[in-house]
Amino acid sequence: MIEIIPAIIPRSLDDLNKKYSQVKHFTDIVQIDVMDGKFVPSVSWPYVNNNEDKEKSVIAEIDFNFEVDLMVLNPEVVVGDWIKAGAKRVIVHIESIKNFLEIFDAISGKVELGIALNTNTPNERIYQLIWKIDFIQFMGIEKIGFQGQNFDERVVKKITDLREKFSGIIISVDGGVNIENAPRLIKAGVNRLVSGSAIFESGDIEDTVSKLKN
Repeated sequence: MIEIIPAIIPRSLDDLNKKYSQVKHFTDIVQIDVMDGKFVPSVSWPYVNNNEDKEKSVIAEIDFNFEVDLMVLNPEVVVGDWIKAGAKRVIVHIESIKNFLEIFDAISGKVELGIALNTNTPNERIYQLIWKIDFIQFMGIEKIGFQGQNFDERVVKKITDLREKFSGIIISVDGGVNIENAPRLIKAGVNRLVSGSAIFESGDIEDTVSKLKN
């Protein structure tokens, strides 16, 4: 069964809760995109006020099922805070990791751990880690951290190649996912479709999620 995961780039805690309320009846889990303005140019809550400690004091207020995509430098520093906040899955980007074992030790046995791969990063970068993680998330756009971009077709082959090499791994794709390309992504081997603007800007969230599921 294909899982549909709405992606939220929150501007504030209120914005996060508002967007969640729009999709909560149509999905079991949402993805919170967290950006510190360092790993990617964009900044999201809880970093919007340039308060380096803010994430430690407010993320505990989240009270729904979520996974977190940590588009931040040194994710090993904050990953524990997001686990305490109740994240069911934690996604870290291979390009930002300095100490994978530190992240693995913090997460192992607590929540699912996923590794994200940017469009220009070869699949081989994660081969040695594949047995320690629960899933892979392919980024479908080159300029990560910005919603509304077109899907990069090169990623389809990356998905296909990984599925052929590791048949049992769970594969997620995030960025540029919509109703038109979803069938092709599923055929390539994707298990989870993460979509932001295609859902929230559709005008009919229930219908869009239903079509993605089908």
